[in-house]
Amino acid sequence: MKITKIVITGGPCAGKTTAMSWIQNAFTKEGYMVLFVSETATELISGGAPWKFTKNNREYQLQITKLMLAKEQAFEAVAKTFDEEKVLIVCDRGTLDNRAYMNDEEFQYVLDQLETNEIELRDHYDAVFHLVTAAKGAAEFYTYANNAARYETVEEAIRVDDGLIASWTGHPHLRVIDNRYDFNGKMMALISEISAFLGEPRPLETKRKYLIRYPDIRELEQRPNCQRVEILQAYLKSEIPGEMIRIRRRGQDGHYLYYKTRKRTVDGKRIEMEERLTKNEYRDLMMQADPDYRPIRKQRFCLSENGLYYNIDIYPQWQDQALMDIELYGGEEHVALPEGISVIREVTGEKEYTNPAIARRS
Repeated sequence: MKITKIVITGGPCAGKTTAMSWIQNAFTKEGYMVLFVSETATELISGGAPWKFTKNNREYQLQITKLMLAKEQAFEAVAKTFDEEKVLIVCDRGTLDNRAYMNDEEFQYVLDQLETNEIELRDHYDAVFHLVTAAKGAAEFYTYANNAARYETVEEAIRVDDGLIASWTGHPHLRVIDNRYDFNGKMMALISEISAFLGEPRPLETKRKYLIRYPDIRELEQRPNCQRVEILQAYLKSEIPGEMIRIRRRGQDGHYLYYKTRKRTVDGKRIEMEERLTKNEYRDLMMQADPDYRPIRKQRFCLSENGLYYNIDIYPQWQDQALMDIELYGGEEHVALPEGISVIREVTGEKEYTNPAIARRS
């Protein structure tokens, strides 16, 4: 049995309600039992307890977060009682959405009360899909008609949207879907991104990679839409020809999560399967690391900008250059580069700039 938990988030009037229907139709056909965890903040607002009336925001946000986690845990527990092989739990917003409505002191209070940290609270979801508000690029369609709990003006909706993206930036599987499409196209892009994450084959060219000049680290760290992540990864031997198995520790400031990823190419399509590991499982597998490859230690700066999600990797052995990759919808050709990043050249498809090549012992 495989249970996958994803978040559908986004600014006001982004299309989340319609997206739930699309997700149910698309993935029920693919053999998934699809479960939906409803939006907690809307439940409180509709029940007469709106955020705007509270005099103690940190306590309000704590209770929302606790209720969200309790609902998710209940759905996961029930899902484990099913006979289905594939279960997809879809959360209408996740716990880090609340971060956009708190200052730093309030957010730290919530973390302390829950006895957790930002990494665990953010990354306990398998993937996050952000639908950009219609207020950005499609303001003529921004409306209050389909949500009685909506109160934001266009300007406020844009600020909320920016804050939500910043809150989730740093998650290993964040995808931002903007309004470059018509509405049906936006929904199709969402379904395509979820399908790819769940392991459906996708064209290799959906990822573009660039060799860039060494960036200004201090400037990156000051951007609200940028998050630093520490990564340590190694490679295991595989019995399947052409398959690469990677184990990875990912997090920051002493808080880490652990993953095992299998990658291979079948008929020109990239298939990628990932599973979460415990700390002990990761340590045991590190003892079995392929001696032909050195462990890779790098800093990754996850940057949300231009409706795209960039990974900027800083390797300790490089003093004047770094790598940046971008996931694109359907391998589209136009790439908007982030502000302040100087590209040396594109290296998509060049094996010497892949992580296995960098780790390979000469």
